[in-house]
Amino acid sequence: MKNFLKDLFFGQDYDEKSFFLIAGPCVVESEELLMEVAGKVSGICKNLGIPYIFKASYRKANRTSGNSFTGIGDEKALSLVKKVNEKYKLPTTSDIHAHEEAAIAAKYVDVLQIPAFLCRQTDLLEAAAGTGKIVNVKKGQFLSGPAMKFAVEKIRKAGNDKIILTERGTTFGYQDLVVDYRNIPWMQEYEVPVVMDVTHSLQQPNQTTGVTGGNPKMIGTIAKAAIAVGADGLFIETHPEPSKALSDGANMLRLDLLEGLLQQLVKLRNAVQ
Repeated sequence: MKNFLKDLFFGQDYDEKSFFLIAGPCVVESEELLMEVAGKVSGICKNLGIPYIFKASYRKANRTSGNSFTGIGDEKALSLVKKVNEKYKLPTTSDIHAHEEAAIAAKYVDVLQIPAFLCRQTDLLEAAAGTGKIVNVKKGQFLSGPAMKFAVEKIRKAGNDKIILTERGTTFGYQDLVVDYRNIPWMQEYEVPVVMDVTHSLQQPNQTTGVTGGNPKMIGTIAKAAIAVGADGLFIETHPEPSKALSDGANMLRLDLLEGLLQQLVKLRNAVQ
């Protein structure tokens, strides 16, 4: 089920018994930010033997407030993500939000990410599948892991078997999320790699300020539990200064804390194999 990952990580060490990392800033803010994060994280991952996919959204379409930052311009942002790929020889990913975006984004990135709130959007899933790129579908906060079989079926029916599913928490009341770790093995039953979105699982949505909150102190807890139950990969948004990030700063991991966490996670994975 993971043959396409071996191709994706060509040139990087990839061991199915280990885990891979999807990480980067939430959104493309500037070239300087992307290069700083990609350079730092790729160096850490190379030293630890962790295959790495760089992530940055070229546009944020799902914002609580209409006044929130959405991007620097689609073409400019996608070009910068592509520049990361070329400079650091890394696979890259970004979100798409409408079916017409799939073919455009596919020219620049290796993995098309489907946001959780759009995981049931049939035309979007079919368009992403049609590009031939790997499609990473985040589980909706309103869905169980077993319900994601329908997203998998839609993509496969469209002729694409290169699928990743991502757990990112389940709605708990109006302003919190909880993680049901049963969803990881449940979604693996569909013979796809399953990723734990560590940082988005710690969001505190629907704040009256119009800015989503978060609980980053629990990042290590969520990540360690996911590794312990056998997640194939981790998704962690990171930024040198989360308090200054233009999107999702409240739940990001500070960049200088990433190496220590990954060192712990590698030891844990080796211990539970």
